[in-house]
Amino acid sequence: MKRLLMAAGAVLVLAGALPRPALAQETVRIGSTPTGVPFTFLDTKTNTIQGVMVDVITAIGKEAGFSVQIEPFQFSTLIAALTAKKIDAISAAMFITPPRQEVIAFSAPVYTYGEGLVVPKADTKAYTAFSDLKGETVGAQVGTAFVDALKKSGQFGEVKVYDTFPDMLRDVNAGRVKAIFADAPIAAYNLKSGNFPNAHLVASYKPVVVGSVGIGVRKDDKALLAKIDAGLSKIKENGELAKILEKWGLQPSVNPS
Repeated sequence: MKRLLMAAGAVLVLAGALPRPALAQETVRIGSTPTGVPFTFLDTKTNTIQGVMVDVITAIGKEAGFSVQIEPFQFSTLIAALTAKKIDAISAAMFITPPRQEVIAFSAPVYTYGEGLVVPKADTKAYTAFSDLKGETVGAQVGTAFVDALKKSGQFGEVKVYDTFPDMLRDVNAGRVKAIFADAPIAAYNLKSGNFPNAHLVASYKPVVVGSVGIGVRKDDKALLAKIDAGLSKIKENGELAKILEKWGLQPSVNPS
């Protein structure tokens, strides 16, 4: 019995000397979209969602101590997926707006920009405002902050609402609508692809809906929001955010006027 006790003690001593396994890192499920290039898009080579906001949330996670699992959703379904707890956070080209803040909470701003105006290439008029398109049929993507602004302006004959960004670009490229209003950086990036040769971004247009993109979480998830804000602050300070924006062809600071 004495020998058994001594052997057991030796095993305990050895076990105590062995390194303990690291605690599993928390995984945060991130809702993102496959059609918001360069902010988020489906990379067909890897079949994964990539882009600015994927890089941003990944960098934040490294600073804050969590890993990310990107889940694809259509833009218009992101908030519903978050509140239904299908995902833990949203990292996409989503403006921080008062109506959205009534439903979910947002991080500090990540990036600021306004809407762009896209018209057929043959249309060379120097548009500057909604009123320049009075009575025309225009389009915007469902779920974006631009839809309400266009409708409330009372300037247009019809505001067509599209499910996806490519659908809008195809219609304006084919001349089926007079113009579309969309996130300026996303529109510019898509037009550079050459897939919509009969459409162009109007350089003279002055955006009306200028907003900041933020990372969304449920209102009651204050702990996750605190981690995200802390991580975001760090990547702003150490220059990582600026590097990510530069990688995707965006300026570190953009605030259209």
